[in-house]
Amino acid sequence: MSIVFGSGHLSRLSGAQTRSISAENPTGEKGRGAMATEGTGAAAARDLGRGWKVSPSIRIQPGEVATLADIRGEGAIQHIWLTTHVRHWRRLILRFYWEDDEAPAVEVPVGDFFCNGWGEYSHVGSVPVVVAPNGGFNSYWEMPFRRAARITIESVATEEVVLYYQVTYALAEVPEDAAYFHAQWRRSNPLPYKDVHTLLQGIQGSGHYVGTYLAWQVNSNGWWGEGEIKFYLDGDTEFPTICGTGTEDYFGGAWNFDVPGQGYTAYTTPFLGLNQIIRPDGQYRSQQRFGMYRWHIPDPIRFHQDLRVTIQALGWRSGGRYLPLQDDIASTAFWYQRETSSPKPPTPDADALEVV
Repeated sequence: MSIVFGSGHLSRLSGAQTRSISAENPTGEKGRGAMATEGTGAAAARDLGRGWKVSPSIRIQPGEVATLADIRGEGAIQHIWLTTHVRHWRRLILRFYWEDDEAPAVEVPVGDFFCNGWGEYSHVGSVPVVVAPNGGFNSYWEMPFRRAARITIESVATEEVVLYYQVTYALAEVPEDAAYFHAQWRRSNPLPYKDVHTLLQGIQGSGHYVGTYLAWQVNSNGWWGEGEIKFYLDGDTEFPTICGTGTEDYFGGAWNFDVPGQGYTAYTTPFLGLNQIIRPDGQYRSQQRFGMYRWHIPDPIRFHQDLRVTIQALGWRSGGRYLPLQDDIASTAFWYQRETSSPKPPTPDADALEVV
């Protein structure tokens, strides 16, 4: 029986088999959970023995690539939960591989994948991503696969990382028209003068764009969000098919996110939000920083040949003129497509990832 997608079919019976991978059951096999005799909880469970939280997490050494899940068969990942210390959120690179493709479909720092790119906790209460106190990262993105799925995490930290995680998936037949999940991270730091920040380029094939997360640091005074987001679809060159009206407008806000008497005002909703506002403190925090997301779940942006996505950074200068900004912008783009991998920029090193 095929996987039944969407909560609208929640009452329907299915022949799908639910499995879950964690440090307590690293293979996800039926009846093989909580069997560990060694692990990060072994000392705490010494009086209780096997079956009493002996292996709740893993240790990842500097430079190590740890495999979180290696699934064989047909089905879909339905939920991912993980957590680690906040200082590591930009030091861990999450990768997903579909159908034994050697190139990843997802390559994103852990914090940015969960809309927390600044290495400081921010609540997110959306449909596909939920971040709960204090750093519980949850993904509900549907991730189908037909033969194999693999999730890895690479540490560029200089110290040992302890990671707790759980990957829940269903084994079942996948519909022929189900596409593969992709996500890509890019950073402009700083954005060159009169340039645009590119979220995606060189994407070839058929699919639909489903989400944007931006971690945006403002490097000048004044309002920073006049820039338009643009979607170049299916052969568009100089001019896009879809063009926004301003940065805060794209994320569902208006008038600079500025509520009179309150200033910048955070919000988190099922499909969009300004979930994080980090204000200067007059000493070592010199810049304003923001985190914002927009999920195109009710309104996916379809493409059939190719896709490119950019956003401008614009403020104001004298004479009522726009000022091209030179901000620090890190973006994570989310989309589905028929192909199992896509072109991406070079993998960032520790310095390129660092929040400075």
